Amino acid sequence: MSDNSSPIVIGIAGGTGSGKTTVANVILNRVGKQRIAYLPHDAYYRDLHDLPYEQRAAINFDHPNSLESELMTAHILRLKQWEAVDIPVYDFSIHTRTEKTIRVEPRPVILVEGILIFAEPELRKLFDVKIFVDTDADIRFIRRLERDITERGRTTDMVVNQYMATVRPMHLEFVEPSKRYAHVIIPEGGLNEVAMDMIIARIEALLQKMD
Repeated sequence: MSDNSSPIVIGIAGGTGSGKTTVANVILNRVGKQRIAYLPHDAYYRDLHDLPYEQRAAINFDHPNSLESELMTAHILRLKQWEAVDIPVYDFSIHTRTEKTIRVEPRPVILVEGILIFAEPELRKLFDVKIFVDTDADIRFIRRLERDITERGRTTDMVVNQYMATVRPMHLEFVEPSKRYAHVIIPEGGLNEVAMDMIIARIEALLQKMD
């Protein structure tokens, strides 16, 4: 691979619970984790440790302003220059970052996943391949409910209240309109084998051009 070649940047967007992570895992497993630098947008929620817990919990985490997308943009640009980055580690149970970071080494493929990544113009223009995972709203809500209760310490009432107050309106305002920027829209996410075969073939073709 040429030292002058730039990594391929792939963005995976879609609503909460749409199956973005499943699509990312299919790509990681089939293309090879050793060839991919993985950046989840969720890691870049802003550091709110200076705020009391009650104020942190009241933040609209489904609005683009809740994420430090400028830091993610800087990290992608560094990875494109074959430089390692240290991404934040976010604790969803207390709504703030931890003091830990994760070192991400440069790889031929940079895989970026997040609900709002296509809603951010500076991020959007970095993607060579833009994938939108399109899943029915009822399925997405059920998945979010199960995830937030089991993984993020939420109660059913907390999940429902947040969904109605911010998740659904922000999806309609920011996420759904960003679908128009996608190169590929995948119904059923990683379970759509035909779509995944086409995406993997496209990534492999781009990697061959880099060699």
